[in-house]
Amino acid sequence: MNHTRTWTDMYGSACASFEGRAGGHIWLVAAPPDLAAAVPAQLEGVDGKGTVELLVHEGLTPLLATAREMQPRGVLIVAPVAFQAGPAVTVEARTVEHAENAAYQEGGAFPAWTAAGPQSGSAQGECPAASAVASLDLPVRLATPGTVREVLEAWMDATPHGR
Repeated sequence: MNHTRTWTDMYGSACASFEGRAGGHIWLVAAPPDLAAAVPAQLEGVDGKGTVELLVHEGLTPLLATAREMQPRGVLIVAPVAFQAGPAVTVEARTVEHAENAAYQEGGAFPAWTAAGPQSGSAQGECPAASAVASLDLPVRLATPGTVREVLEAWMDATPHGR
């Protein structure tokens, strides 16, 4: 896929668009800053149709806002461990303040989740970002930074008109 643009959202999150061949779906890849460095190269290596939007975010509010707005075909969460499912979680309420951006509220209760698409293994663990995406009734999967391309291409292959 080709990197086409980069910008910052209203929460101070870094965003980037990657475009593949015509057709396909819109996918969202979300990564925390400490795991994001390898992700752009992984996305540039994806052979697929459609668009992938990368969101490098802190906290859940930017992720929830982007996913609600985009309504992607699926959300791939970059995490240290690629769990296949996780329990409900409660994220402590707090106010996030940015020097350049307005303050916003963070936190809440989020449901248990199960990975969508092709799965390998049965590892389970807590992932607040996956639980937040599940609260929006959107398909979610996890990948480690080094497996983003592999996991996304497999998900695209398992999706009609996906790749």
